[in-house]
Amino acid sequence: MISLGPILWHAAPFVLVLTRLGGLFVLTPLLANRSVPLRARALLAIVLSAALYPTIPAAAQAPPDTSLLMLAPMVAGEFLIGLLIGFTAAIPIMAMDLAGFVVGYQMGLGLARAYNPEADADTDLLGQLLIYVGLGAFLALGGLEAVFSSLARSFAHMPPGHLALTDLPIQSLLAVLTSGFELAIRVSAPALGIIMLLLIAMGFIMKTMPQINVLSVGFSIKIIFGLLMLTAALPAVQQAAATGITSALGGTALRGGEPSAGRMTAAATGIP
Repeated sequence: MISLGPILWHAAPFVLVLTRLGGLFVLTPLLANRSVPLRARALLAIVLSAALYPTIPAAAQAPPDTSLLMLAPMVAGEFLIGLLIGFTAAIPIMAMDLAGFVVGYQMGLGLARAYNPEADADTDLLGQLLIYVGLGAFLALGGLEAVFSSLARSFAHMPPGHLALTDLPIQSLLAVLTSGFELAIRVSAPALGIIMLLLIAMGFIMKTMPQINVLSVGFSIKIIFGLLMLTAALPAVQQAAATGITSALGGTALRGGEPSAGRMTAAATGIP
């Protein structure tokens, strides 16, 4: 008769590993896409956990010496670690969406919104375009590989079930959020600059030649020049997105190199 003792011995540690990896599927770009069926994501999380579990330290594979009731905070802590890693990786993509929202609002495209399955919400058309640019850079730089590498390295810094509230990396999260806002400003700066110049020029024309109705054509001019400037600045936008994603992934080179995922591991465990 087959004994279930060895399997039950690893049941609790495997659940903690599965919970930490499952947190990635909440906010991580592409993994959190609502168009992917929930069952497929759950099956992928189980398969990846089964592949990752033998690689964690042997001490982490021992079952925690605690009751079933005390296991619930451990599960919540493991889920929080995976959530923080996914959130760190998603910050540059969210920054691209924010830049598209700001530019579209200034151009007068605030009413033109479309459904974004990545965020399960409505988003601006320009935000949707910039999200695709950011996702392309994310895949080209090995973003998914860096996310899983970061989660695998996190077990060496933070064994399963050892997260405490005092270990939350508030400073690392603030640094990632600051870099995200900086990326949004850098991406939206070219279009906002030309729109500001157009508004100044239209103000001069309106004051010097009142017979010209600038307001009737100003709406179309802002859209045309804003789109032209955004198109001309796409190489710079792509470079800014690559720089922001590289910073979030932990210093990966833009071409080649193995992602170190240092910042994401630091943001999840509080240990650089």
